[in-house]
Amino acid sequence: MLVQVDELNIFVATGGKIFDPDLPTILFLHGSGGDHRTWAMQTRWFAYNGFSVLAPDLPGHSLSDGNAFSTIEESGIWLAKFLNTLGVDKVHLVGHSQGFLTALAFAEHHNDLVRSITAIGTAAEIPVNEHLIKTAETSRDKAAEMMCNWGFGPNAHQGISSVPGMQPIGISRAIMKNNPLEVDLRACAEFKRGSEISKNLTMHKHCILASHDKMTPMKAGLLLAKNMSVNPQIIQNSGHMLPIESPKKTLLALRKFIETIAS
Repeated sequence: MLVQVDELNIFVATGGKIFDPDLPTILFLHGSGGDHRTWAMQTRWFAYNGFSVLAPDLPGHSLSDGNAFSTIEESGIWLAKFLNTLGVDKVHLVGHSQGFLTALAFAEHHNDLVRSITAIGTAAEIPVNEHLIKTAETSRDKAAEMMCNWGFGPNAHQGISSVPGMQPIGISRAIMKNNPLEVDLRACAEFKRGSEISKNLTMHKHCILASHDKMTPMKAGLLLAKNMSVNPQIIQNSGHMLPIESPKKTLLALRKFIETIAS
């Protein structure tokens, strides 16, 4: 569906169901250079099992108008407008990589609106290699190639896919090379308040990490989990692109957490 926020058309995937704000709502936030397709399996399951789901292409990405946010703080402010437009007064936040930083920026000022927050393949702060940012500024194709080489675990590089007939590396590369990867990466690199915010979260919290994550290494993910006072769930043999690389395992980890809260 399309939603107007600040007079811009924003595309939002709803898992194949009409969005109903009266149902428990889960908001899925994609990472750098990504879009709603990151969450194809997860959104569909929740939409058909008693939840409303929102997986927006953030401004400037794929099917949404506008420009990408130059700072994480800006994306958190925008998120409040987005949810208000849709009449959502309580939300489960799920963020992958940069998407979790946006969730943090939102949760800091809207604690009363957040039922739970889930970090997937991320850290409290995400330092980004300057060479990768410079490459993205001159060639998104090359930067997307680098991101996919680093971002996927060994199974994906061997051609193993959780979804028969689909190759997650190829899908991710095609998405990233057409999105403002350089702006996203710079915003991640400059966000320095994640540790402080993550230590002060008071809602239900969860952290799902990947054993072979080279982009937000395990050490950084474990520190985030410590800041959040949670025991992280670690998915083996997967890399940074957890939602699209290991969609079934990611869904199962997320289901268990959110269904426990709902019950």
